[in-house]
Amino acid sequence: MSSVSFASEQTDFTVSDQKRLIAWFVLVTHAENRTLSELAFIFCSDEYLLDINKRFLSHDYYTDVITFDYSESNYTSGDVFISVDRVSDNAKLANQTTENELHRVMVHGVLHLLGYKDKTSAEKSEMTSKEDFYLTLRAF
Repeated sequence: MSSVSFASEQTDFTVSDQKRLIAWFVLVTHAENRTLSELAFIFCSDEYLLDINKRFLSHDYYTDVITFDYSESNYTSGDVFISVDRVSDNAKLANQTTENELHRVMVHGVLHLLGYKDKTSAEKSEMTSKEDFYLTLRAF
């Protein structure tokens, strides 16, 4: 049985359509031949995520998402921290709705938990392709 939670830190942001999102993430993990075990989305401010980036990754810059992977064997598990500030700004830059950009960042985090990387240009290309594909499978 999958456990997916949504929380907020230093923001009053709440995500809508939680049941549909959960079903979507179950679909994504099953499509990648994995089982969704435990997944926590933590929506936060730029400053909160910057602090995490500095403390845990030794990076001193803003980012939209950081994942902590606790997956074991075939079971996908982890924490996905998302800056709602970055998502909002990036949506404007990409001429996207905030909801679409949020969903892209959320599935990006899930893809990291499924083993996808985005350090090289080839990895980034594959990640973007996977994001685009899974965004078409949203049931809402």
